[in-house]
Amino acid sequence: MAVSRCVKYLVFLFNLLFWICGCVILGVGIYLKVSKDGNAIVDQYLPSFELMISIGVIIMVIGFLGCCGAYRENRCMLMMFFILLLLIFILLLAAGILAAIQQKQVKEWVEGKLKEISPIDSQPPNVIQDMEKLQRELKCCGLTTGPGDWKTVPASCSCNSTAVADKCSNKIYQEPCLTKIIDYMKNNMQISLGIAFAIAIILIFGMAFSMTLFCQIRKAGMTAQ
Repeated sequence: MAVSRCVKYLVFLFNLLFWICGCVILGVGIYLKVSKDGNAIVDQYLPSFELMISIGVIIMVIGFLGCCGAYRENRCMLMMFFILLLLIFILLLAAGILAAIQQKQVKEWVEGKLKEISPIDSQPPNVIQDMEKLQRELKCCGLTTGPGDWKTVPASCSCNSTAVADKCSNKIYQEPCLTKIIDYMKNNMQISLGIAFAIAIILIFGMAFSMTLFCQIRKAGMTAQ
């Protein structure tokens, strides 16, 4: 039984696209890491660009294994490719389930970590500078309790006449930045779950193609004997 050229080149094309995606993720991660204007407060509680770079490298390696396995009709490489895709699929599934059911625990963990920074005035100058920048961007004041997180409320907490009345009192924002950070994390989590779902579907197709080609190569070898 001959190996189907259609399946072979479908697997090869799939893995070539997979490898290109890895290159793009790696390139974007490196670019953002080099050129980013980071925030020391937010960056330590959100996925870093190092994670993005690591994912890009892993995808490139897996894509390379799949391309070589399909082109050379190598059963060992194809089986390694299948196992790696299966592991990633299981990790994505586990991460998606945990993200969906443990949102409250994540909020409590972030809140506990941010409380360690109070009072903000006692932190290093770079943290204070990042905090003031965060307050200007998110239109909030303090981290967990509001203006009370500061010994001396800075100008970055000031609000103008256009601000919502219940969030601005005595020209000072009353809403703590924790609320805005949690909302930001929730929005990004929803996007991440959508991307993870799309990747999971692609992984299922990749596993199906690679196992089909693996079985055809094995049958072809048994027929040749």
